[in-house]
Amino acid sequence: MMKLEVLQAIREAGMVAIVRADSAQEALLQAEACIEGGVRALEVAFTTPGALDVIKALRERHAGRVLIGAGTVLDTETARLAILAGAQFMIAPNVNVDVIRLCNRYQIVSMPGALTPTEVVQAAEAGADIVKVFPADAVGPHYVAALRAPLPHIALMPTGGVTLENLGTWFKYGAVAVGIGGSMTGPAKKGNYAEVTANAAAFVARLAAIRKEAAGAYSQAGRGPR
Repeated sequence: MMKLEVLQAIREAGMVAIVRADSAQEALLQAEACIEGGVRALEVAFTTPGALDVIKALRERHAGRVLIGAGTVLDTETARLAILAGAQFMIAPNVNVDVIRLCNRYQIVSMPGALTPTEVVQAAEAGADIVKVFPADAVGPHYVAALRAPLPHIALMPTGGVTLENLGTWFKYGAVAVGIGGSMTGPAKKGNYAEVTANAAAFVARLAAIRKEAAGAYSQAGRGPR
């Protein structure tokens, strides 16, 4: 897939599941559980041992059906290895201009993490495709709206504290997608991958309902008074 196709697919998916585990095998089980629940974009965090092997395996198994990215990409060395392993996008908790430039060089979607307006603009000016608002649970959905007011041209993906209950609020206030970690994959810590699948399916269904409601409201607004 070309970069623009990957970027569009992420927007259509609306969510990126965060896979973070204590071993490569656990990460694979966690990822497969998310995919079984309907997740179509996920990141494998580089805090996971054997993350490169996990990315390679998932790309081989799900090429053309699920987007596989790398997370916690802190430097260009890690980014280059992830690209060679098949990662289709890069996510980080911070802004590293060199990583963003490397991603642009190889036409890979980059989503660096930022919190303040200065960091968000810095990421955008360096060429980031989407800016990950992190840690979003420290500021809440209204903060996304506050950022969007002066920066409506920058695509934002809040990550941290996204739940089924507040999912709609993040989109209401301007998120183009969300990153979801423990509220989806938490049961994997106890080996309960069936519950991870159930959580993933619930998030996918909830997002579909949110979009349907939004489309209906837009349609009604477009009709105007009769």
